[in-house]
Amino acid sequence: MLLLSKDDIKKIFTMKDSIETNKLSFKLFSEGKSEVPLRTTIQAPNHNGVFLFMPSYVEELDVAGLKVVNIFPENINENLPTAPAQVLLIDGKTGIVSAILDGTYVTQLRTGASSGAAFDLFAIKGAKIGALIGTGGQASAQLEAMMVARDLDIVKVYDLNKERTEAFVNKMKEDLKEYKTEIVAASSSDEAIVDADIIVTVTPSNTPVFDGTKVKKGATVSCVGSYQHHMQEMDPAILPRTSKIYFDSQEAVLSESGDILIPLEEGIITKEDFTGDIGDVLLGNVVGRENDDEIIVYKNVGVGLLDLMTARAIYIKAKEAGIGTEWN
Repeated sequence: MLLLSKDDIKKIFTMKDSIETNKLSFKLFSEGKSEVPLRTTIQAPNHNGVFLFMPSYVEELDVAGLKVVNIFPENINENLPTAPAQVLLIDGKTGIVSAILDGTYVTQLRTGASSGAAFDLFAIKGAKIGALIGTGGQASAQLEAMMVARDLDIVKVYDLNKERTEAFVNKMKEDLKEYKTEIVAASSSDEAIVDADIIVTVTPSNTPVFDGTKVKKGATVSCVGSYQHHMQEMDPAILPRTSKIYFDSQEAVLSESGDILIPLEEGIITKEDFTGDIGDVLLGNVVGRENDDEIIVYKNVGVGLLDLMTARAIYIKAKEAGIGTEWN
C-alpha cells in the first residue's frame, strides 16, 4: 500500500491535471459508468461539524474509493484544516487498498478543479476579473483553478474577517505568483463581485454572501460551500437573472444544498429552470454558454467519483515517478 502526502502529490500533480481529470470524471458520471451512492452524513452539533463518507466505484476501470472527510468550519480559528480527510484507493479486482492519500489536499484539488472545469466551459473567453468570497481551507485551490481556467488580470478576495483576508491575500501572492494575476483584498462583497467575470463563493454561510442584483451580465458563478439544506451562500436574487443553471450532480444538489432547495421551496425557481449536469455538457448532450451576456450559475456539492478519479490519476503518476511511502 502506498502512502501519499500533500508534498508527494504536489511533486507530480497540478491543478491543470486535476481539471482534466474532473472532466473525465464528469463524463463517466453522466454516462452512468460509475456507482456513486449519495454520501452518508453524521452531524456533530456540539462542534458545528459534520462527518461525511463518500464511496464510489468504476467497474470498467476496476477501481473503487472511499473518502472520509469531516467539515469543521471552526478549525480555522485554531489554524487547523476545516475539511480534514483521507482517501482510500481500492483495487477493484481484489478489494485490497492500493493507496491512502492526503484527502484534505485531494479534496482541495478536486473541488477547485470542479469550479475550474465549469469556468473552462462556461466563462466568457475574455474573462479578466475574478472574485473570491471566503478564505477557508478550500479557498486557495478555488483561486488557483480560476487562474488556470482563464488568464485573469486581477482577483478580488473578501471574507468577513479582515485580518484573515489580508493574511490569505499575502500568502496567495507568494504561492500563486507564477500566474502573474494581481490578488487584492476587497472591503466588501459588493466591491469584490460588482465587475467580476468569474465569481466563487466558498463559505459555510447560512445566509447569502453577495448581492445577486449586482452580478454583471456575462458572469459565471460557482457556489461551492453550501452542502446542507440550511446553508445558503447564493443570493436567490441572481436566479431570475440567470440564463442557465448547471450542476456537478443534480441528484446530489437536490438531496442537500440550500442554495437550490430553498429557492425551489420559495417558488423563486422551478426544476424547469435547470439546464443540466456538467458531464452532459462535456458529452455534447446539453447546451453550454450561447452568448457573452448570459449569467451562468454552477452549483456543486461534490461527488465521490471526483475523489476516486483524482486519487487514481495521482496514484498512477506516483508509481511512475517512484513517489510516496510503501507500507506493508
